[in-house]
Amino acid sequence: MSDERRALPSVSSLLETDGVRALCDRAPRTLVVDAIRLTIDAARSAPSTAPSGGEAWSAAVASALDRLSQPSLRPVINGTGVVLHTNLGRAPLPQAAIDAVARVAAGFTNLEYDVEQGARGSRYTHCAALLRELTGAEDALVVNNCAAALVLVLNTLADQRGAIVSRGELVEIGGSFRIPEIMGKSGARLVEVGTTNRTNVEDYRRAIDADTGIVAKVHRSNFAVSGFVAEASAADLGTLALERGIPFLHDLGSGLLLALEAFGLSGEPTAREAVTAAGKNGVVTMSGDKLLGGPQAGIILGSRATLDRIRTNPLTRSYRVDKLTLAALEATLALYRDPPRALREIPALAQLTCDATDLRTRAERIQASLGSSRVAVVDSEASVGGGAFPTARIPSVALAIAGDAGAIESKLRAGDPPLIARVADGRVVVDLRAIFPREDTAVVAALRGALA
Repeated sequence: MSDERRALPSVSSLLETDGVRALCDRAPRTLVVDAIRLTIDAARSAPSTAPSGGEAWSAAVASALDRLSQPSLRPVINGTGVVLHTNLGRAPLPQAAIDAVARVAAGFTNLEYDVEQGARGSRYTHCAALLRELTGAEDALVVNNCAAALVLVLNTLADQRGAIVSRGELVEIGGSFRIPEIMGKSGARLVEVGTTNRTNVEDYRRAIDADTGIVAKVHRSNFAVSGFVAEASAADLGTLALERGIPFLHDLGSGLLLALEAFGLSGEPTAREAVTAAGKNGVVTMSGDKLLGGPQAGIILGSRATLDRIRTNPLTRSYRVDKLTLAALEATLALYRDPPRALREIPALAQLTCDATDLRTRAERIQASLGSSRVAVVDSEASVGGGAFPTARIPSVALAIAGDAGAIESKLRAGDPPLIARVADGRVVVDLRAIFPREDTAVVAALRGALA
């Protein structure tokens, strides 16, 4: 019996065919060669599926070339129902931020140049004025994420000294990063007080000694503790720290700038509330890409004297942000000067506060376009994600697709752009809460392809 693999074409012979030679006009020759080798290897592994004829080989190589040329980072459609989905990049940027990034990316900027003085400036002045205005903080500093902000504050204020934290706040954040480990890397010495479910101000008071560098409170943003529980408020800890002449750190996390109680989302303090509660000795850290709705960034709020100490820490340079992040954050923050506009134009806020009736109208329109009995419009529950409002369940609307759930979900992920859905009760569920109206046409196309 002859081995079918012996009949496979060589790399050089495929390069000489008209179809493959044409590919070299739109891609580097080395990449085309890699695509040819991938195609031949695939045929060698499964000879029965090998292309038949020159045109088929050219098409197979072109398909492999498309896969190799595809950017690693690319847009997806978020049909999971989780608005601030960490795996999907958290908060999408508002158009104002996208425009600001485009403006500064196209040329040179005054990133570290004082135009008025004609001298070197500081990148740390950008966004600071807006953050002071919106939060009531005396000063502000932007670094590359909230974990960096936490490390930087602890290293500056409590290096080789005690950092007092409730046992109920030793949380694990995304990617298996744990607060005790982050604090340990900062140089601070962890001092645990209280219990998992109950910690009061007296626990902190008894733990303070001559070696205490900071009192810290970590907001439990990604889980909730209920039942027989107690915790010391940020305001009480801020007062205690001021009495004892030591700094107080409140790791707020979410970056909420507008209260959302009117939309059924409660329990998260706003940044202004956190700054007020922290008091004169307080420092607040939070994220830029969660409820704030901007780019990934860590924001440090506090007194001018404290922020000056943090700026001069050598570690600050390793955590600094670039011009694109600063431009996107500044443009996002500026929208908060007009709260109704912020709710409309900041995508994360718009998606969280959108009425479910509007989602149902869109879902029914998509269902009608598909014209398939396998697609049903169903009630759903969305969530905030991003470690914010962990117990909140937001009424939503979804499309439920009957059939082989594994195969359908896989087809949706393989689309361009990929549609990321979830599987529940044996059906693929595409929740519309985090899908933009402009993406509805792409959703129709993706579902039509998956149902074919």
